[in-house]
Amino acid sequence: MAVTCLPYEIEGWGLGELWLEGRRVLCHELPRPVGTEPRTPHPGWGSFPPPSRATLPKKTSRGGNDFAPNLVARLRTFFAGEEVEFDDVQLDLDGHSSFHRACADVMRAVPRGEVVTYGELAALAGAPGAARAAGTFCAHNKLSIFVPCHRVVAAGGLGGYGSLGSEYKQRLLALEHVSL
Repeated sequence: MAVTCLPYEIEGWGLGELWLEGRRVLCHELPRPVGTEPRTPHPGWGSFPPPSRATLPKKTSRGGNDFAPNLVARLRTFFAGEEVEFDDVQLDLDGHSSFHRACADVMRAVPRGEVVTYGELAALAGAPGAARAAGTFCAHNKLSIFVPCHRVVAAGGLGGYGSLGSEYKQRLLALEHVSL
């Protein structure tokens, strides 16, 4: 199946990218202001190379597959501050350890408006005491929003959010009415 790059823009947030293989999300670069670079070019590609050029899906295919435009519409709804869930979206977690898959499952189960600490995430994923490993998984998360690592905070406060910074994380949490 072909890999598709779907760039999208969210007013007030910037440009983002979804990388899809059919109905499975391979990678999601969060919207960032125009002119800023992603944290790494298409992180987590693993054993297959990124496509040689971005391809945009048509609004609907002959078979009526409007998955990609509907997913972008759901992301726009999320970034507008409205409640939307993504637990039905199939994600590429191939190549991750069982602990990292468990971390992803736990994060996907954290309700909107709630947070867990890195230590709580590790314990809920079956590895009490592995807070640093949970933090490493969050830092390398290529599926942000779908695996909502912004809902994981440090024991003493907000914690970081990679190249986007803690202000971006705070802004995402504010969408969900969380203040730290």
